[in-house]
Amino acid sequence: MRILGIESSCDETGIAIYDSNSGLLAHHIFSQKTHEEYGGVVPELASRDHVRKVLPMIQGVLKEAQLTPKDIDGIAYTAGPGLAGALMVGAVLAQSLRFAWQIPAIGVHHMEGHLLAPMLEANAPVFPFVALLVSGGHSQLIRVTALGEYEILGESLDDAAGEAFDKTAKLLGLPYPGGPHLAKLACQGNPERFRFPRPLLERGLDFSFSGLKTAVANTIKQYGHDEQARADIAASFEQAVIDTLLVKTLRALETTGLEQIVIAGGVGANLKLRESLSQLGKKQGFKVFYPRPIFCTDNGAMIAYAGCQRLLAGEVDDFRINVRARWPLSELQAPIANHEIK
Repeated sequence: MRILGIESSCDETGIAIYDSNSGLLAHHIFSQKTHEEYGGVVPELASRDHVRKVLPMIQGVLKEAQLTPKDIDGIAYTAGPGLAGALMVGAVLAQSLRFAWQIPAIGVHHMEGHLLAPMLEANAPVFPFVALLVSGGHSQLIRVTALGEYEILGESLDDAAGEAFDKTAKLLGLPYPGGPHLAKLACQGNPERFRFPRPLLERGLDFSFSGLKTAVANTIKQYGHDEQARADIAASFEQAVIDTLLVKTLRALETTGLEQIVIAGGVGANLKLRESLSQLGKKQGFKVFYPRPIFCTDNGAMIAYAGCQRLLAGEVDDFRINVRARWPLSELQAPIANHEIK
């Protein structure tokens, strides 16, 4: 089954074609630059950019994969969560193509796409596993038993990890999106110069990063005029987040008795987090799986893959346009039919 995937939940337009037998055939990502001058995503501008880019990108992936619309067996699109207007662009186009091409379509949960992104790799995990989902909007530890069988073990009580990265970067005067710029600045700093708090470190599986952000803001006011101090603040902040994620992840593995951890979401592209978790895995005896960094950010490949699994299991949407700006992952259900992941 060949699936066209459309991702348009925020400020990346992602288009891909996934084949259940041959794997990923083509994928294109366009990251919008329009929002840099505003220091954050402007929803209306995001929607307009999706409108401009999505059709040419679909033509591009079809050409790269040497396919025509007649070779596509289904369409998967991001139905939520995300910006309502941006989601509507992908959903309306998907349903229009579905009608024109006379093939099934299915709306995909954005976070399920992230959870399953490591399945795109040659070295993929097998169910069950624990997923550490860290992005601009989510910080969650999830027990993944099978497709659609997800148990939230812990989540952020305030700012998500990626949100804390972006807000701290903004306080440091770094460009948007701030996370990658902060990580780059941190490479020049001393992570031990400032001892920032690790909230909720000693208990449970929930996260809290607002107190850390406040401590960083106060330190920037005092030392932010010095370039080396700014690098040291960035490194110390990054280390505090990573320490928190490592402790909670290890606790989740011990709680569940599982020995596989999947890292997903935009913060999953952070090299220091990957290195630290891999080292901990070797020491503690658990396996770590990541998608390629390009598949940590929002992308069409993960949507095509997740949609393919749902369609193979017999699920299909009707023609109604139904997107959800908010959509808890816990509301997803496993397919009724037994399905072997492909």
